[in-house]
Amino acid sequence: MSQALYRTWRPALWDEVVGQDHIVQTLKNAIAMGRIGHAYLFAGPRGTGKTTSARLLAKAANCLAEDPANRPCNKCDNCLAVNDGRFMDLIEIDAASNTSVDDVRELRDKINFAPSQGRFKVYIIDEVHMLSTSAFNALLKTLEEPPAHVIFILATTEIHKIPATVLSRCQRFEFRRIPVPVIVEKLENLTKQEKIKIEPEALSLIARQATGSMRDAISLVDQLSSIAKKVTLPIAQDLLGTATNQAVIDLTESIIARDQSRGLEIIQSALDSGADSRQFARQTVEYLRDLLIIKLGVGKQLELTPETREVMNNHANSLETRQLTSIIEGFSKAATDLKTNWHPGLGLELAYASAISWQDAPQQMPQPSAALQTSRPTQAYSYTPTQQESLPPRPVSQKTSQPSQDPVAEKEDIKETAKASSTPTTPKAEASKKPAPQPKAEQSQSKPGDLTLTQENLLAQLDTIKAAIKRRNSSTVGLVNSARIFTIDSNTVLLNFDTQLLCDMMKADNNLTLVKKVISHFFNKDVRVQCTFGKPDMASHTDALDDEENLATLVAKKYNGMIIDTEKED
Repeated sequence: MSQALYRTWRPALWDEVVGQDHIVQTLKNAIAMGRIGHAYLFAGPRGTGKTTSARLLAKAANCLAEDPANRPCNKCDNCLAVNDGRFMDLIEIDAASNTSVDDVRELRDKINFAPSQGRFKVYIIDEVHMLSTSAFNALLKTLEEPPAHVIFILATTEIHKIPATVLSRCQRFEFRRIPVPVIVEKLENLTKQEKIKIEPEALSLIARQATGSMRDAISLVDQLSSIAKKVTLPIAQDLLGTATNQAVIDLTESIIARDQSRGLEIIQSALDSGADSRQFARQTVEYLRDLLIIKLGVGKQLELTPETREVMNNHANSLETRQLTSIIEGFSKAATDLKTNWHPGLGLELAYASAISWQDAPQQMPQPSAALQTSRPTQAYSYTPTQQESLPPRPVSQKTSQPSQDPVAEKEDIKETAKASSTPTTPKAEASKKPAPQPKAEQSQSKPGDLTLTQENLLAQLDTIKAAIKRRNSSTVGLVNSARIFTIDSNTVLLNFDTQLLCDMMKADNNLTLVKKVISHFFNKDVRVQCTFGKPDMASHTDALDDEENLATLVAKKYNGMIIDTEKED
């Protein structure tokens, strides 16, 4: 049986360890000066060299070479015994399968025996975070003051699970993810020595797929080497389940062009060809992240071919920074959200739909009036519309050409402006450049040119009113959608619900107050809003809808004159 490549190519000397120079240099100096500690903690992602470094430290501590700076020499009997796995004073323990306090007690009882071959007895406890709390407590005293001939090396991928009492008793070393160029260089040397033919593009893909783990990268090469005599990029992509780079580039171009059908076709084609949806999302995030790096002006650190760099520069220039961050967040969620697994492409499709609609809202955002731009008082509400939101303007007559601001806050802003300014002007006067007297803040009658509160006008503006309410509270507009809306008179609006539950919900959490203020703004008058429940019989009174007085009489009779008024007077 052949040995796995990652075991064959496990580093046997300090110089063969890659990507962890800060740790290697520290340990080499400690060995050269004869200052080896009694307890070490190696922490970091999988496949970054924790167990390998622990074995090298154990081998160096027991090496027979005369010069400490040359340890391990990889030539003496002790070094060769460690390489062959027959060195009795090197004990490796898998904490995942030896988690109990009894296992630790058994270990503690054995450490007092002197080494049989070398100077030190080295205990490597892998995945030490799997030990139980009782096991950690049983290990504490021994870990703090072990016999002089014992060295503990603890390795973990989840250092946050290690008790602080253990951390304080160890020398701590953080292993880092290995950079992609370093992994590629190592793989090139490996494939050359093993006589494996593989394209450079495939090696780069493997290095990125390994996400900083050298062991994972070597394992992927080992797996690919048995597929074909020469491993090409398409073969590597098929095995790894990744989409082609061109598909990601095409998808980005579709986002820039805001082409709905083209982008969905690219996603579906990638999935039909066998690409994993989450991996495709990760590749897209990686590409967009590179665009963001270019956008921020540090693209020189990316290792790209001239052709690829030109394409990415064009893409980066076509997207805004905030837009890029928003799109990256969407595709990152698609790569990690497990809730959409029931449909493989749903997460990608939602992310793409959000990406191409990113600029829809800003294009519909109305411009604020000049009066409000020059004097902006404190907002009447805590809600402030963002640039991504569009708010419908208040309907005015044809004589008024000035665009409107927030449909609720504008009226409050104008009132505050009237108080703060010694020579106030209304938005209409600002638009026409003609002075006009400012109405009093408590004025409630309609201004010239504003719409009159009638059933016809209310229904005509209902969609716009609902949109304004939805901007502030989506649950309130849901209640409004469940109501039948009538005008009782020129100053009163009735919300009629089928059930008392809906009526009570409208009365709660200032829902009715919000509806009142929005409607009052649209008709530029203080409108009273009432609500009740129970469906009135309108079958024999179809003409009442056009007669405010008849409608008021009909509703009053239907509810025996008990219309519920939940609105408090200001």
